[in-house]
Amino acid sequence: MGIYQQKKFRNRATGLSRRRFVTSALAGGIALGLGSGLARSQPNTALRQQAEVLSGQRFNLNIGYEPVNFTGTEALATTINGSLPAPVLHWREGDEVVLNVNNNLAVDSSIHWHGIILPSNMDGVPGMSFAGIRPGESYEYRFRVNQSGTFWYHSHSGFQEQTGMYGPIIIDPLEAEPFDYQRDYVVLLSDWSDTEPESIYATLKKQSHYYNFNERTIGDLFGDIREKGLAQTWQDRAMWNQMRMSDRDIADVTGYTYTYLMNGNTPDPGWQGLFSRGEKVRLRFINASAMTIFDVRIPGLQMTVVAADGQNIEPVSVDEFRIGVAETYDVIVEPDADDAYAVFAQSIDRSGYAFGSLSPDVSVIARVPAMDPAPVLGMADMGMSMADMDMPGMEMPGMEMNGMQEQGNTSGMEMQHEHHPGMEMPMSDGAMNMEGDMHMNHDMNHDMEMNHDMHMNHDMNMDQSMMNGRAGYGSEQPIHHHASEFGPQVDMRSESPQNGLDDPGIGLRNHQGLYNRRVLTYADIKNLYQTIDQREPEREIQLHLTGNMHRYMWSMNGIPFADAEPLQMAYGERLRITLVNDTMMTHPIHLHGLWSELETGEPGKIPRKHTVIVQPGKKISYLVTADARGNWAYHCHLLYHMMGMFREVVVS
Repeated sequence: MGIYQQKKFRNRATGLSRRRFVTSALAGGIALGLGSGLARSQPNTALRQQAEVLSGQRFNLNIGYEPVNFTGTEALATTINGSLPAPVLHWREGDEVVLNVNNNLAVDSSIHWHGIILPSNMDGVPGMSFAGIRPGESYEYRFRVNQSGTFWYHSHSGFQEQTGMYGPIIIDPLEAEPFDYQRDYVVLLSDWSDTEPESIYATLKKQSHYYNFNERTIGDLFGDIREKGLAQTWQDRAMWNQMRMSDRDIADVTGYTYTYLMNGNTPDPGWQGLFSRGEKVRLRFINASAMTIFDVRIPGLQMTVVAADGQNIEPVSVDEFRIGVAETYDVIVEPDADDAYAVFAQSIDRSGYAFGSLSPDVSVIARVPAMDPAPVLGMADMGMSMADMDMPGMEMPGMEMNGMQEQGNTSGMEMQHEHHPGMEMPMSDGAMNMEGDMHMNHDMNHDMEMNHDMHMNHDMNMDQSMMNGRAGYGSEQPIHHHASEFGPQVDMRSESPQNGLDDPGIGLRNHQGLYNRRVLTYADIKNLYQTIDQREPEREIQLHLTGNMHRYMWSMNGIPFADAEPLQMAYGERLRITLVNDTMMTHPIHLHGLWSELETGEPGKIPRKHTVIVQPGKKISYLVTADARGNWAYHCHLLYHMMGMFREVVVS
């Protein structure tokens, strides 16, 4: 999102009807199957209408409005070359590409080449790397392609990404791929709403849980009583009520308004790609949605993950993986039956799904599998442990408690406004793994005084001497909270978040035991090649992902982007960034221009990623080599979080 649009929010249509600016032909549900491979010259066999594949070194891209109908109601999309998703851009490593982008909209626009390492002025972030593209004007992007793999591109202006402005990028390597396959398909996931994104955002600001229809009911209460007993159920409910939080708060925007698309196709009829028995099929999964994290599986087929965020990894076989907004995963499957297989991507909150079929015959469509039960947040997702919860008199500074009425002692829970000696909260969270601890405190002024001296820098630049001798498995530095995290911008802080590497995430943690499905975690990912920069980091930046859910305000270290100073990096330095998630939402964090080298415990084979998801109540660390001068965006890729949970990174 452009800086000028984050600091001073503007509607993309500025009050004018977008229907007056339709510039190209109808684009309905469009398939992006690449048939028998971009690097192979066999014919394309993807079914349904197929997006245009643009190859070569020079490209003309026209941004315009387009009528679409995914739900039975006509709406207007923002498209590139008249299609949704946008055309597949097929490049070759080592080539210089030239992309002439023409803006036929009524408002400014832009294109960001997600995950592509390029000069700052080609990155496509208005107000930061360039001025944006004015209505009726053009901009020429020109850069050399220095990588290969699966990537994507999208608007970085306003909410245009939500309305259809996104497409795949496939880059052929100079050398042969380290794995074999006979067919190659893009599987691009996205979310569509007939409601204008400005209205969705305004609704969230007024009522953050408006789209959540999975809240607890009286039936759930009786079910909990049967399972846990009255006393335990009372304690659990009392705690969540005291915190004014919901354990069903998994996604901000849900299937209530979203239709989930696979290659531009709704679940009915879905996308379809063909295979012949015995073939190896490469599926390039791209999550191009605005707000939806997907859990992907192909029942009956094991997936061998061979690339993450465009980078080849040591192959790992899984049955399921979570793909955060903006992430990409390449997998290879080997269908061995003369039947169709479902390509199934259910939303993280289980309010809907995107669907497709891998089929040996055009007339055979896979059966849609049942969705998993809706997940429920537990104390692990807030950084709380059973041991801590069972300790009488436990202090809990860390949750915004303003506005609550005083409560008496209720089934072991005590709360006193003036002296807050603690809460006793013996409880269980069923199958959840309880690790870490969390604290709550009402006296914000006291906490600000206690923490002020510990946080002299907004973004937690650690002293170099503290880093000496520390090798490769993430940050061991204690978690500190800056004074800016105590106030109306923040309603939750986790004091001892656990490392998120081994955590598959809410809703996936017990799938091996429940369904015999192995789920990918970040700990499974190892780069196929040796780490290029094996220096120890010189310093550490610790960033807290913060927010106030009730007010729908998002920030880093409690400071929204409009009030934040840039993060400064010295050209050539090696540093560690530790992200701490102090919220109950899963956040995909994207660093432009620089690789995020995830610390998985294998210093010699650190995987490179451009987007990293941070689970609630968890922390993730990665190493960064500041090898690209310029101004870079750094933000949560959930579109309605981005305005606040955003930083500018300056490498000089």
